[in-house]
Amino acid sequence: MSVARATAGAASIGQTARMSAVPLLRATHFAPSLLVTAVSGVLAASVGRGVAGTAAVVAAVLAGQFSVGWGNDWVDRHRDAAAGRADKPIASGEVRAWTVLLAAMAALAACVAFSLLSGVRAASVHLLAVGLGWAYDLGAKRRVISVVPYASAFGLLPVFVTTGLPGAPLPPWWAVVGAALIGAGAHFVNALPDLAGDARTDVHGLPQRLGHGTSLMVAVVLLCVGAVVVLAGPGLGAATLSGIAAVLALTVAVAVAGRTGRERTAWSLTLGIAGVAVMALAASGAALALP
Repeated sequence: MSVARATAGAASIGQTARMSAVPLLRATHFAPSLLVTAVSGVLAASVGRGVAGTAAVVAAVLAGQFSVGWGNDWVDRHRDAAAGRADKPIASGEVRAWTVLLAAMAALAACVAFSLLSGVRAASVHLLAVGLGWAYDLGAKRRVISVVPYASAFGLLPVFVTTGLPGAPLPPWWAVVGAALIGAGAHFVNALPDLAGDARTDVHGLPQRLGHGTSLMVAVVLLCVGAVVVLAGPGLGAATLSGIAAVLALTVAVAVAGRTGRERTAWSLTLGIAGVAVMALAASGAALALP
């Protein structure tokens, strides 16, 4: 009988752990975290980091993204509850706040270790980017400078990837500027669905100050210009012109979706623009790593 009870108890604990793991994973902002990690892996492979180097980049970026995502939900737990955010695992009671905080700290420690696999210089760049993400979580998102961490962290991503190569080469300016502009545009699009809730919870970042219409316009311009800079950076050609045409179509679609209240669709289309830019960066991988 005692064995049966022990077995049943172990099964119950295992089921509870599995049920808790799903909301904990959601609290990482899983889809964007996975996208940024995939982008980093593609860039690392395209510039010649090799299997081990690419794996190191992917592990470091994934740990950093998870840390920032968990940190964001932990810092915003009271605001999310006040705004009635049922999609937020802490606010909905699906996972405890201290569990998310511990996970964030563990991910941050793992990020430091994995980043160092790319060398001290590259690790410093990546940890600066992750630090900017934490700065956003801890207060920058509620200030007029809210776009700065996004733009800076995205701009540092290609720098992290290339400086892990022998000789620590810097990427060309167009890769850094284009990535920064796309990151800034993503910030504005990402903020659109939450503007009303943000206003009730004392979040006054740049998108909240500009309002829905202006933020959407700024986002479209930043995304379009950033993607075109990345596409045209290595030089113009038939493939470049095709990519620019695709970006223009996607940015128009973002504008239409945003204007018609489909902000989540606008976010998905933004990821499509980022995807086009990443493919362009991957295609010009050798140019990214030139000393």
